Amino acid sequence: MANEEIEKVHVLIIGSGPAGYTAAIYAARANMKPVLYQGIQPGGQLTITTEVENYPGYPDGIQGPEMMVHFEKQAARMGADIRYGLATQVDFSQQPYKVQIDEEKWIAADSIIICTGASAKWLGLPSEERLNGFGVSACAVCDGFFFKGKEVAIVGAGDTAAEEALYLSKLCTTVHMLVRRDQMRASKVMQDRVLATPNIKVYWNTDTEEVLGESRVEAVKIRNHQTGETAEIPVSGFFVAIGHQPNSGIFKGWLDMDETGYLLTTPGTTRTNIEGVFAAGDVQDKNYRQAVTAAGSGCMAALDAERYLTAKGLN
Repeated sequence: MANEEIEKVHVLIIGSGPAGYTAAIYAARANMKPVLYQGIQPGGQLTITTEVENYPGYPDGIQGPEMMVHFEKQAARMGADIRYGLATQVDFSQQPYKVQIDEEKWIAADSIIICTGASAKWLGLPSEERLNGFGVSACAVCDGFFFKGKEVAIVGAGDTAAEEALYLSKLCTTVHMLVRRDQMRASKVMQDRVLATPNIKVYWNTDTEEVLGESRVEAVKIRNHQTGETAEIPVSGFFVAIGHQPNSGIFKGWLDMDETGYLLTTPGTTRTNIEGVFAAGDVQDKNYRQAVTAAGSGCMAALDAERYLTAKGLN
């Protein structure tokens, strides 16, 4: 890693969802000359979302990909240097910190804002992938409203699945909850709430074989792996709630994270355990995972970085 091969930047932002672009907007307006690398999925998870109705400022709703184009254009207009490229390795052993892009180019930065997000876990069914955004969703809070007064199915057995099933039960006529084992992993209180909700029907020992429908979800085919019995349940929506995987692998060994890989930040801030390295959005938030909360934490990260650089005499 020869010095002449390393580009030096003031603020490096890794990731381009609502958190990354918002951090870029604030950092650019503060004249911090941010460089943002968009990652493997420019725009993040919202680029695979259809209608977004719960983000403030869009009274008629907006398509997820279009909204992320707006975010990007605003960040660029403020002066952020937005680039294609994937962070593939980091070296936080000394300042300035170094990040490798696309396994070849190294960038050195006075401060780093990590906004690499989290990816929903899926069942791996071709029909699930084909109908993603057309009745298939991994976020009940995001998309449940579109199924008001309809029947839906949800796969999962943990606290998140229980919470989302309860949320959907307030909107939908029936929630068919598909559980692979003969019991849930959710906490006792959450299980009790699910089982006490009249319009949540729980299917034990149940596998999802296929999501049915040509252009939209019309039904789900299930199989009881104890009895071998199969059935088709007519539904308009199919929600997958088997967890998320934070995109934090390259930071292992450098940054503190919980047992599932979410980056740990000092409460009330976006600071990680390494000074000058900040984390925002879904890579450090396993509770809310909303575009608006990600954008808010991106703002926080840019402000935290500005204060850090000013205190160090680098801004």
